[in-house]
Amino acid sequence: MDTRTNNEEKSVQRSKSFSFKTQKEVCASCEKTVYPMERLVANNLVFHSACFCCKHCKAKLSLGSFAALQGEFYCKPHFQQLFKSKGNYDEGFGRKQHKELWSSKESDNITKSP
Repeated sequence: MDTRTNNEEKSVQRSKSFSFKTQKEVCASCEKTVYPMERLVANNLVFHSACFCCKHCKAKLSLGSFAALQGEFYCKPHFQQLFKSKGNYDEGFGRKQHKELWSSKESDNITKSP
């Protein structure tokens, strides 16, 4: 006769290959748990879709409509407005002006055409 109890007979050994380690992802903006249905990843950071907003105007962003600088996210119009270079800095560094470079490329294209 077997001396094992019913509890021992019912114990099942689980394979470790089927265990899933679930890590809770945290929103980079509000630091709350992000669930799969509201998950959005931009620049390797996880956000709620509602938390992914322009830093300047707070407009909701999508993956195709944002620009990032130093970990901050902006809508494209505000990014251009805030960070567009103003003036001609090339002359100050001893380089040719962009207009001169464009004119030399245009003249090269004209001479190369058949």
